[in-house]
Amino acid sequence: MYYAKQQAFPKGFLWGASTSAYQAEGAWDEDGKSPSIIDMYEHPKEYADFKTASDHYHRYKEDIRLFAELGLKAYRFSVAWTRIIPEGTGMVNPAGIRHYQDVIQECRAYGIEPVVTMYHFDLPYCLEEKGGAYGNIVSS
Repeated sequence: MYYAKQQAFPKGFLWGASTSAYQAEGAWDEDGKSPSIIDMYEHPKEYADFKTASDHYHRYKEDIRLFAELGLKAYRFSVAWTRIIPEGTGMVNPAGIRHYQDVIQECRAYGIEPVVTMYHFDLPYCLEEKGGAYGNIVSS
């Protein structure tokens, strides 16, 4: 597509990148995280799974530094429900909260605006076993 004249982006527009927890974090069973539906999915042997992914859980500082070097102004990421509330409901996992606080602080240290998504296809497997996303729907 060709434009005779390009329009400027609005003031405050944030160029950024995004990840989802299950696609990037890895550390699928560390620091109190429980399995999600994607962790339980059996991948073909010739493909990588999400148990390690790109190891963002351990490498977030390096990754965010690289985001800053790229000139990104925003980072949209999802939090793993299974890392925050491992049983799907109830008690909050302090290690999970601490991890995401650290990610947010690292973003801010580089002037990158954190944009948090609460859920991105990583339903706790323990809830899937109870009927998953449709287990509590009552039909009339």
